[in-house]
Amino acid sequence: MKRLAAILGAVLCIAAASDPAERLPDPAQEARARELFREVRCLVCQNESIDDSNAELAADLRRLVREEVKAGKTDAEVRKHLTDRYGEFVLLKPAFSLGNAALWGAPVVVLLLGLWLLMRTLSNRPADEALSPEEAARLDDLSRD
Repeated sequence: MKRLAAILGAVLCIAAASDPAERLPDPAQEARARELFREVRCLVCQNESIDDSNAELAADLRRLVREEVKAGKTDAEVRKHLTDRYGEFVLLKPAFSLGNAALWGAPVVVLLLGLWLLMRTLSNRPADEALSPEEAARLDDLSRD
């Protein structure tokens, strides 16, 4: 059983490893590139980073990030290049901006506005005791029909 688990673990490690030909020769640069991979969204899968995705576009983005890192660009410059080219959606954690705040805050504002309108409508509704005897009789007749 232990031998089977060890073989299965080895197979999974081999499957998870990327193509050595794609890796950067400098381990520090490769480590930086791998960190950036975890921050960049696969535009095909959309809920995965390019580090986790097997899509062809993710492989292209990994190559692009490696080229940028190899060229000596900082992490911020690499992120800026990607957002200039693909938009802010390419980042798994986009930077805070008023546009993003409005996007995330709008549903809360709409919900609060709806609750306020509901409370206002319910508070302005006349109570049954405040109805005249004629109005109460009409409502009673309507409820029987």
